[in-house]
Amino acid sequence: MSGGADARDPMPWDKLREECGIAGVWGHPEAANLAYLGLYALQHRGQESAGLAASDALGPGQAIHTKRAMGQVADIFTPKALSKLPGRAAIAHTRYSTCGDSGVNNAQPLTVECNKGQLAVAHNGNLVNAAVIRARLEAQGSIFQTTSDTEVILHLLAQSRAVAFEDALAEALAQVEGAYSLLLLTPNSLYAIRDPWGFRPLAMGRLPGGAVCFASETCAFDLIGAAFERDVAPGEWVRLAGPGPAEARTHRFAPARQRRQCIFEHVYFARPDSLVFERSVQLSREEMGRRLAREAPADADLVVPVPDSGVAAALGYAAEAGLPCRFGLIRSHYVGRTFIEPSQQIRDFGVKLKLNPVRRLLDGKRVVLVDDSIVRGTTSRKIVTMIRDAGAREVHVRISCPPTISPCYYGVDTPSKDELIAANQTVEQIRASIGADSLAYLSLAGLDAAVDNRDDSFCKACYTGRYPTGVPAGDTG
Repeated sequence: MSGGADARDPMPWDKLREECGIAGVWGHPEAANLAYLGLYALQHRGQESAGLAASDALGPGQAIHTKRAMGQVADIFTPKALSKLPGRAAIAHTRYSTCGDSGVNNAQPLTVECNKGQLAVAHNGNLVNAAVIRARLEAQGSIFQTTSDTEVILHLLAQSRAVAFEDALAEALAQVEGAYSLLLLTPNSLYAIRDPWGFRPLAMGRLPGGAVCFASETCAFDLIGAAFERDVAPGEWVRLAGPGPAEARTHRFAPARQRRQCIFEHVYFARPDSLVFERSVQLSREEMGRRLAREAPADADLVVPVPDSGVAAALGYAAEAGLPCRFGLIRSHYVGRTFIEPSQQIRDFGVKLKLNPVRRLLDGKRVVLVDDSIVRGTTSRKIVTMIRDAGAREVHVRISCPPTISPCYYGVDTPSKDELIAANQTVEQIRASIGADSLAYLSLAGLDAAVDNRDDSFCKACYTGRYPTGVPAGDTG
C-alpha cells in the first residue's frame, strides 16, 4: 500500500509510508535469485525502487555486480537481469524514500569503489545526525553522489585511517546515530549490522544445505524455504566469509543499550504472517483489537475492517465484543498510480479506486469501523462517508493504536507535526472532522500489553513525543 499524499500521486492515501526492506543470502549458488524472492516478499515495505548486488565470494578479485531501477521488484528483476548477477552472495533492497529524493541515484544497494575495496550497502532506517556529518565531510572535500543518508556511512568508512576493514567499519558506525539495519557486501564477505537501539528489524535464517540469509521480516524466509534462527542483536554485526556458510562470526561493535524497537512495525508496517522482533505480528494485532474492544465497546451490529491493515485488529475486536466481523469494504489489489482522472469531478475518486463498500452488509447497520491509525484524517473522513452512503445507520471508528502526535526520525516517512491531525485536535474534534458517531483509540498501556512490552523495549516516540536519541538539527519534533 502506498503512503500519504504526494504530488506525484493523484490517489493520496492517508497512511504513513512504508520504510524499506532488505534481504541477503550468503553461500548459495543461486544467491541473487533467492535474494530477489526474499525482496519480492518484502514489496510492501517499499514500492518506489529496488536493487540487488551480487558477488562470487570464492572468486579472487570478483567485482560486485549491481542492478538498480525505479519500479517494483518483479518488473525490475527479469530472468535476463538476474542472469547478469552471478555469485554465491547477494544483498537486495526495496525502497520508499524517507530521507533523500526520489530517483534512481538514491536506489540501493549503493555501490562504491574506495580505498577499502569495492563495497555495496543496503540500509533500512534513518540517521538523525546525517546532515551534520554530511556538511562536515563536504567541507573537507567529499563529493556525494546521492541525497541519501546511507552514503554518509560509506564516506566515513572510506575516510577512516584504520588499516583493518573491521576497525574502519567500527569507527564509522561509532559516528552515526539513529536507525540502521544494514547489509554490507564486499567481494568476499557479507555483514549484517543492526544499530545499538535496535530500531529496525533484521532477522537471520538458514536454508537447507547451510546457506545463511537475512531479511527485514521472516515472511521472506517462508517464501525461499529458510528457517528462522534469531534476530541480529542490537549493536551486533554478523560476518559471513570464506568458502562455507558455517563460518559465521559475530561481533558486538557497541555496548548494550535499552532496546527501542519500532512499535509501528507491529501496528501497521509488517506483514501479519511475519515474526518481527521475534514476535508474531498477527498475534500482536489481534490482541490490539481485543484490548480495544475492552477499552472502547460500542453498541453495534457488526465489525468492519479497513483493509488490509485493519483486518487482524478487527478480528480481535469482534471476537472480544461477540460481534460478527464482515468485510464490508473490498479493496482492489490491482491499483497502481493512475494519471487518468474523470473529466467530471467524482467525489472521493482516489479512495473509490481502492475501496468499495458492500451495501448489502452495511445497509441499516450500526458499524464498528476498525483501522490501524489516523494520520491526517482525510481518508478516514472519506471512508466514513462511503460507509454512510452505503446505508449504515451509525459508524463507530476504532483505532488500534494511540493517537499519532509526533513525526518519526528513524525510517518512517511521517508528515510534519502540523499535518498530524492528532497533534492539533482533540479526539472529539477528530471525531467531528471525520464524521463518525464515536471515535476511540487504543491506550498506550493497551498497546504495550498487546505487544508484551513488559521490558519497555519498544520505541513509541510517534505517540509520546519522547525520542530516545537527539532529533535532526533544526527540528524540534
